[in-house]
Amino acid sequence: MNSKISIGDSPIISDKYGRSPYDRDLPQLMQSGIILVDKPAGPSSHQLAAWAREILGLKRLGHGGTLDPFATGGLTLLLGKATRLTEFILSTDKTYIAVLKIDPKHNPSEIEGVLSGLSGEIYNVPPLESAVKVRVRTRVIKDIRLLESDVDNGLHCVRVSCQAGTYIRTLARDIGLILGSECKLVELHRDKTGLFGQTMLCSMQQLADAALLADEGDESALKRLIAPVESFLLKMPGAWVRDSAIASICHGAPLAVPGIYQIDRGLRPGDKIVLWSGKGEAVAIGELTVESDDIPQMSIGEAIRPKVVLMEKNAYPSSWSSRK
Repeated sequence: MNSKISIGDSPIISDKYGRSPYDRDLPQLMQSGIILVDKPAGPSSHQLAAWAREILGLKRLGHGGTLDPFATGGLTLLLGKATRLTEFILSTDKTYIAVLKIDPKHNPSEIEGVLSGLSGEIYNVPPLESAVKVRVRTRVIKDIRLLESDVDNGLHCVRVSCQAGTYIRTLARDIGLILGSECKLVELHRDKTGLFGQTMLCSMQQLADAALLADEGDESALKRLIAPVESFLLKMPGAWVRDSAIASICHGAPLAVPGIYQIDRGLRPGDKIVLWSGKGEAVAIGELTVESDDIPQMSIGEAIRPKVVLMEKNAYPSSWSSRK
């Protein structure tokens, strides 16, 4: 994690405006929240999102990181303004548990040898079944290992931690090509998306039950299932902005140097960063126009341009006095 640079005077953080993301009520979470659903085999990711939209009574709900109908595991549902983060959710690293069926003549040691050669940057061409254009591209396999084998039946359980957009079906095909035998992907489970793992998932039944309880007046269960958008942004580099600058950012104005009181070191022009309030609210995703290490030497000038505004425009006042 980058160390931070403090800039100018200590910030004045008002207790009249904004609140910690973890103190939001249910309507606020529904306007900009994230739910991690444990997708069952069978329905498509699109179908699951449609069901969740109906269960929650929301017009605006999408999903990030499509899973094939036969696959199971973590599917990210984006509520309200959180749909603006789709591209960032899609870009987070993923971890999968895959069951491969390979000719029993290949023993686990031989398969482990093949897997060890697949770490790092590899070619990963989308399979014909995918919805994207089939073209040559590379992806990074950060870790791949054999967990368990059923040698008699030729079944091998493999854990893959990889860059977003890695096709495990293609990886299985390549394993087979290296072995000189067919390698078939028979089961696939997404175990982790970014910071979030298996223990944070809920079933569709749990979501439906929690929504029913909320309709009857008990919102506690549904609140526990919805994470604030901020929880998905914690690993991104960031800048912390003064309360007086938040309203202008929410209206799309560039952030000038005097509006920043802290920023991560080592960032360069063009880097995407989170603009945080003093209460830990994600105001926007912005793009740096200068090097972060140069900002303490600047007294004026534009530093960051907002690209995706996440906060409501009226959350902080448009005119500000430090005495308010």
